[in-house]
Amino acid sequence: MQIKKFDSINVVPFIDIMLVLLVIVLTTASFIQTGLIKVDLPSSSAALEEKPKKEIKVSIDADGKIYLDKTEIKKEDFQAKLLTHSKDTPVHLFCDKDAKFDNFVFLLDILKSNGYENLGIVTTHE
Repeated sequence: MQIKKFDSINVVPFIDIMLVLLVIVLTTASFIQTGLIKVDLPSSSAALEEKPKKEIKVSIDADGKIYLDKTEIKKEDFQAKLLTHSKDTPVHLFCDKDAKFDNFVFLLDILKSNGYENLGIVTTHE
C-alpha cells in the first residue's frame, strides 16, 4: 500500500467556525447598538451632563397660520425668527392635511435657502 502525500488543507471546517463566530459577533453588536442590553453605568463627580439639542417645531394649521414653537408668527417674520436658531438644530414640520400646499412649499423654501438641512416632516401612522 502506498502512502499518499499530504499536499492540501481541508478549509471547510475553518469556514464553518468563522461563520459561527461572525454570527455571534453580529448578534451581540446589534443588541448593544439598540440598547437591549441593560448596563448599569458607574457614576463620576466630573461627568458633564449631556444637554439634548432643542428642536424647532414649525406648524401650519388648516387656515394657513404658521406657528413657531406654539407661537403664531406672520409669514414675513418667519425667516427672521428662524435665523435666531442654529442651523444644525433639528426642524420638525407639522402641516395640517387641509392646509394649502403653497404654505408648505413656502416654509421648505425658506428652510433650504437658509441652510437648515436637518428637517423632518411629521405624519401620523394609519
